[in-house]
Amino acid sequence: MTGEERLAETIRRYPALGACEKDIREASKTIIDCFENGGKILLCGNGGSCADADHMVGELMKSFEKKRPLPDEFKAGLQRTSPDRGGYIAENLQNALPAISLCSHMSLLSAISNDMDPDLVFSQQIAGYGRSGDVLFAITTSGNSRNVVDAAITAKAKGMEVIGLTGQNGGKIRQYCDTAICVPASSTAEIQEYHLPVYHAICRIIETRFF
Repeated sequence: MTGEERLAETIRRYPALGACEKDIREASKTIIDCFENGGKILLCGNGGSCADADHMVGELMKSFEKKRPLPDEFKAGLQRTSPDRGGYIAENLQNALPAISLCSHMSLLSAISNDMDPDLVFSQQIAGYGRSGDVLFAITTSGNSRNVVDAAITAKAKGMEVIGLTGQNGGKIRQYCDTAICVPASSTAEIQEYHLPVYHAICRIIETRFF
């Protein structure tokens, strides 16, 4: 199944997301281009959106629906490095698409919140991890979460592409997004219900492209 077919399947199951089809396609292409050029994706959000960021990393950093064998050169390097364990690692390790959740480093998050400004918990990590050509995937149901908006500002200043996943009005973050996926809902619970099929569709499209 092609990426276009996977997107069409998502729209068939969630017809209201037809309004987001163009933006889902653009977001997927942005991330594919990033990976093809050796970049990585950074993700952030609060609460349920934090969980979604972690969830999406899980779909990118290991197999989602397809097998992801390692490149032959890497497998050979593992076997050369350790004749004892290299073969096993080579056959069981999976190829990964580089993605980092900025929500998951608790010691760092607490240090930034205590020593600096809690609104800068994601921006500080982007200052360290972010490179021109990378992508920030920013999830906020309101579009107005200060720490996520600040992350988008910081990412743009770093020369990164910004993809926003938010609710129907887009909020403040929209002005800093290269692509804003604004799902057709206004309550937090309904927005989050649409967010999952959106980022699953993106992950399926990306995985189909590379594997």
